[in-house]
Amino acid sequence: MSTWILLRGLTRETRHWGRLPDLLRDAIGSDRLLLLDLPGNGEFNNLRAPAAVADMVGFVRLAALQSKATGPYRVLAMSLGGMVATDWAQRHPGEIERLVLINTSMRPFSRMHERLRPSAWPTLFEVAAHWRDAQRAEVGIHRLTCNNVETLAADLAAWSEIRQNAPVSRGNALRQLWAAARFSAGREKPRCPTLLLSSRGDKLVNPVCSAKLAVAWGAAHREHPLAGHDLPHDDPAWTSEQVRAWLAQDAGASKAPL
Repeated sequence: MSTWILLRGLTRETRHWGRLPDLLRDAIGSDRLLLLDLPGNGEFNNLRAPAAVADMVGFVRLAALQSKATGPYRVLAMSLGGMVATDWAQRHPGEIERLVLINTSMRPFSRMHERLRPSAWPTLFEVAAHWRDAQRAEVGIHRLTCNNVETLAADLAAWSEIRQNAPVSRGNALRQLWAAARFSAGREKPRCPTLLLSSRGDKLVNPVCSAKLAVAWGAAHREHPLAGHDLPHDDPAWTSEQVRAWLAQDAGASKAPL
């Protein structure tokens, strides 16, 4: 049974997955999940974040190796994590068996204003200006990335605590943003089966970015009608179900008579 590696995005860490890991385990019938932080985030918040996605790939490859989890891996990743997963799959195809990419974007398939909506800039500037004010910064991030506000108070409390005990420096945030902005994927599609998940209500990244990738790669694409950029937060059950259904569909196709 393959190991699933989960990668979060810009300045976020494994604890920001919330309920998704447990729901995903139940949906796919596997407990072989490896949650990794990008350098500069979470347990690695004391490290200097690389300013290039390729260097992040090198870091997570080593982390996976050190975990003793055997490959090839299946990777579920969102946003910046999706760029890391894509670069990993394209440059080391033998190591990646499947990809699930959530609300990610990349050149040369999408334009700058699609990859980062102009309407998001005011909130991003506000978050940057108050980066050391945990509560205020997390309010801005929640407003920009989450459409489900039913657990707003609990989310802000949990996220503020994460920020206080494993703070991401402003410098690391900027280097991760720079790496994401500069990242350009290879034009060839990943050699492994790929599922793209996007959110119609994404206020940070235009969901057309996922649609363009799906067309360019001939990949499966599912769009949530209401969720925001942080789809695993807004609807972890839907996210897990899409992965389960995709795996089941592929399994059924492989057993179909010739």
